[in-house]
Amino acid sequence: MSRRIYWLIPTLEDARSTMGDLLLAGIPVKDIHFVAREDQDMRGLHAANVLQTSDVVRAAEMGLIVGAGAGALLGGLVAVHYPITGDEPQWGIAAVLAVVGAIFGTWTSTMIGVSTPSKRLQRFEKQIEAGQILLMVDVPLWQVERIEARLQELHPEAHLEGTEPDIPAFP
Repeated sequence: MSRRIYWLIPTLEDARSTMGDLLLAGIPVKDIHFVAREDQDMRGLHAANVLQTSDVVRAAEMGLIVGAGAGALLGGLVAVHYPITGDEPQWGIAAVLAVVGAIFGTWTSTMIGVSTPSKRLQRFEKQIEAGQILLMVDVPLWQVERIEARLQELHPEAHLEGTEPDIPAFP
C-alpha cells in the first residue's frame, strides 16, 4: 500500500537538492516525479511522465467500461434480432462485440485522455505556472511520516501540500 506525497518547491536548485535527499533516504528514482513549467530546465530531475500529468488512465478506464457496455448491448440486439444461423439467438456475437467495444472504447478514450490535464494536479496549476516545482513522491504507507519529517527538516523552503491516500496503480 503506497501513498503519494505532494510538495511544492520554490526553485529548480532546491528541487535538485530535494531529489538527492530522497535518493539518500532510499526512495527509488521511479517513485519520484517532478512537474514544472515547460520552459524550465528539468536536467537532473525525474520528470513526471504522461501517466502522471494527464488523465489518460481515468479516461482508459471509462472507455473500457462504456465501450464494453455499448458493445454488449449492441451484440445482444444483433444476437436476438439477426441470428446468423437458424432462429436461435447467437450469444457469441454479443461477447465478441463486447470485447470489440471495450477495445475501441479504451483506444478512443485514451486519445482524448492523453491530451487532458490530470484532475489530480489541477489544484497546483497556478503555482507551477508561477515557477514553482511540484514534487510527487510515492512511498509505502509506513514511510510517509519519516519522509515528510526528513523533507521538512532538510528543506524548510518546500511546502507540504498533502498526501493522497490512493495513488493510481499505473502512474
